[in-house]
Amino acid sequence: MKLTKHAHACVTLEKDGTRLVIDPGTLTPDAAEAVSQAHAVLITHEHFDHFDEKLVAAALGAQPRLRVYGTAAVAAALGSHDGRVHVVTAGDTFDVGSITATVHGHRHAPIHADIPCPDNVGYLLDDGTVYHPGDAYFAPDAPVRTLLLPTSGPWTKLGEAADYVRAVKPERVLQIHELMLSELGRQSTANLLGENGLTGRPIDFLEPGTSVQL
Repeated sequence: MKLTKHAHACVTLEKDGTRLVIDPGTLTPDAAEAVSQAHAVLITHEHFDHFDEKLVAAALGAQPRLRVYGTAAVAAALGSHDGRVHVVTAGDTFDVGSITATVHGHRHAPIHADIPCPDNVGYLLDDGTVYHPGDAYFAPDAPVRTLLLPTSGPWTKLGEAADYVRAVKPERVLQIHELMLSELGRQSTANLLGENGLTGRPIDFLEPGTSVQL
């Protein structure tokens, strides 16, 4: 499976001619281009940096075969589009072409008691090849080879991130949701959490537009 990193929380995943895009939000400049080539879009939750409602709605209108998977709030914002918008919750499994996805988790990580926590789901793809948790430190009860780890934002905490990586036990960690970090911040995070730090796992950062084989 090939993963392409886009800005912030958005990634494209490709396998055997199937292409998925996860979390094309308003902070991802090339989100429209990525979605235009996708067979399906997976949304973890409705926050603007993960879900560009206008962009995804326009893509559904322009691409008759496009499917979208997300929480009830995401589906309500988009409408049915002839049954191509699907509500998913923890425990669900679905296939898009050659890629199988399982759904994990329920809620966004807390930011503050005064800020509501929306529903948030994570997607485990291709029998554990890669896991995108959205905005949550939820550890799926399944092996994960590559964990996409959020490393910046109002809800993230380095101590909790370290415990999260220890709980998931992935072979590899890639930083996502890192847009609020400077280059020094990304490197500092990798050093603290990485192979010679708190988790013993290598933590890599990919520049937007970079692809790797998983």
